Amino acid sequence: MTHVIAVTGATGQVGRRVARGLAAADPDARPALRLLCRDPSRLPDLPGAVKAAPAAYGDADAMRAAIDGADTLFLVSAHESADRVREHKSAVDAAVAAGVQRIVYLSLLGAAPDATFTFARDHWHTEQYIRATALRHTFLRDSFYQAAFPAMTGEDGVMRGPGGDGRVSAVAHEDVADAAVAVLLGEGHDGATYDLTGGEALSLAEIAQELSRVTGRTVTYVPETREEAYASRERYGAEAWEVAGWVSSYEAIANGEMAAVSDAVPRLTGHPAKTFAEYLKEHPRRYRHLVSGMGEGQRHG
Repeated sequence: MTHVIAVTGATGQVGRRVARGLAAADPDARPALRLLCRDPSRLPDLPGAVKAAPAAYGDADAMRAAIDGADTLFLVSAHESADRVREHKSAVDAAVAAGVQRIVYLSLLGAAPDATFTFARDHWHTEQYIRATALRHTFLRDSFYQAAFPAMTGEDGVMRGPGGDGRVSAVAHEDVADAAVAVLLGEGHDGATYDLTGGEALSLAEIAQELSRVTGRTVTYVPETREEAYASRERYGAEAWEVAGWVSSYEAIANGEMAAVSDAVPRLTGHPAKTFAEYLKEHPRRYRHLVSGMGEGQRHG
């Protein structure tokens, strides 16, 4: 019987890499793939891959049809929203109804019901919902993405937030995807939770120093109080839940909730996790906009 893996978010930073990694597996171990996203026209053409019809997590019928025939689901968390947990639950219900036997869920480092970072609470509730099913499962709790930090720097070359002197073990998208491929193709991961981190934990001041080195301009980190952080973000006109996520992401760093450094990436992939300096060297486009100025960007969570 052919092993079929459904990959959600297959046009995203992690899902796309996971799909390509699975498609490039040794022919004797290569699974059949079902690729899911909202816009199938953007899906890559990969050997052994079927492009599923459009399916949003909140549309249980569409998700069930898209997943049908798969025995494993790689579930990338939905884009941040006020209703994300409900969307995740709908996707899990669809997987159960479609006969999926295993879920590998992309969660977040520090996921807990009382996590400082509000979006991390969504991940904990999703994990609990998956645990309550009869499905085999593995949770991949990745740290903040290294790609986020250039985008968190303002057009004035300043990264502002209530992160204090805390440290963050940021991870590269590539390392997360490689670890996911290893879990999806491997055995012995049922019931496991892996913290996927970079090989070091840096302070925001150290991250700013590294950005200064590669960009040739002065990038600095300026700590804010919670009140200052909310005030400085008023100009974006974002909803309250989103601003709370932005601010609490820094507070989680300050509280030490994103500082753990795990050996899961090298154990699963056989190669060391990228440092932030290595990531920037390999991805100059990620910080090119700092030279000409930019605004605050998207966080991970």
